[in-house]
Amino acid sequence: MPTLSVFMDVPLAQRLEGSLLKTYKQDNCPNKIFLAFRVCMTSEGHPWVSSVVPKIRLQIAYDPSLNYEYVPVKGMKSFTEASLKLLFGKHSQVIVENRVGGVHTVGDNGAFQLGAQFLKIWRKDSQIVYIISSKKEPYGLVFQDMGFTVCEYSFWDSKQLCIDSNVLLDVVEQAPHGCIFVIGNLGDCNLTQSQWARLMASMKSKQIFPFFDIPNQGLSTGDLEEDTGFLQYFVSQGFEFFCSQSLSKTFGIYDEGVGILVVVALNNQLLLCVLSQLMKLTHALWLNPPTTGARIITSILCNPALQEEWKQSLKGLVENIMLIKEKVKEKLRLLGTPGSWDHITDQNGPHSYLGLNFQQVEYLVKKKHIYLPKNGWINFSCINACNIDYITQSISEAVLSTKGSE
Repeated sequence: MPTLSVFMDVPLAQRLEGSLLKTYKQDNCPNKIFLAFRVCMTSEGHPWVSSVVPKIRLQIAYDPSLNYEYVPVKGMKSFTEASLKLLFGKHSQVIVENRVGGVHTVGDNGAFQLGAQFLKIWRKDSQIVYIISSKKEPYGLVFQDMGFTVCEYSFWDSKQLCIDSNVLLDVVEQAPHGCIFVIGNLGDCNLTQSQWARLMASMKSKQIFPFFDIPNQGLSTGDLEEDTGFLQYFVSQGFEFFCSQSLSKTFGIYDEGVGILVVVALNNQLLLCVLSQLMKLTHALWLNPPTTGARIITSILCNPALQEEWKQSLKGLVENIMLIKEKVKEKLRLLGTPGSWDHITDQNGPHSYLGLNFQQVEYLVKKKHIYLPKNGWINFSCINACNIDYITQSISEAVLSTKGSE
């Protein structure tokens, strides 16, 4: 009699990502282009790595004093401290008052896994999570899998082709008391002083718990402090919050991803209690965080000369991306492409919306072999001097070919 598998009832999961890349790789067209890479790319088509990183890799590889013993469950203390200073500034109120701390986590989503586990246990009266960002984020799945009720919203207005900061304000005012708000790309909203006051008042009166995502500090504007300046509003208003901080993208060490779950509490005693519970969870989840990426980042952040070289390489990357966006916008204008393309340069960071509809994206994929997500959210660092003319000409044709069907 044949043995029945214990996996008989397990269905094939829906593909989350990678199918677009798979289709691209199977395409035999010599002119095919992929605009959906997660990492920043160089003009030669390789993943961008900060110029200072290879030097540090060699130093670490040949450092005889390194001890490869297990690190504490909380992770590398030097890595956590250096990352927190970068996030808040070493003279920040929360650092001086010793009420901010962090736990060294695994990969880009490890902080959300850890934070969600904690909130599931210690916020039992509030199992509703609002996720709001400029795009659909993968961490919604983390909260869903843990049984949270998840509501997702986007800052991006696909009709007006802009970031609509009022979305956040409206959602906060409609949200129930005591819920959790996961917020990504808040710095892109450019809230006015009156909007900040309205947001702070609503979140405080409803006792909403913020959980921020900062995956690429410095890549939005090229200014590390400007990209995280909004955190000071929450610190000054006495908020407690979590924050997922990942520096892998800003150093170019994508395959050695590490991060930190940042905790801001009202005082040091509360902070220590929270960190102790997080360490218990960490012990069960991964026990020992990876250290190679953390060592690279720490070595650079703790050396003023290396940190300055890293900042300059990061600034150069951002300036190049801004230049690419300007060129794309100008070429589309010169081609007589219908519509305004100012939204391309109004958005920060390497990934931005092209502002194309579904039919236009389909045209680019099927007719022009230019691969991009259905929402038109592309990586502008994938565009270079060799392909910019073909891409802009194709976009112009896509817009013109579907203009009559709108």
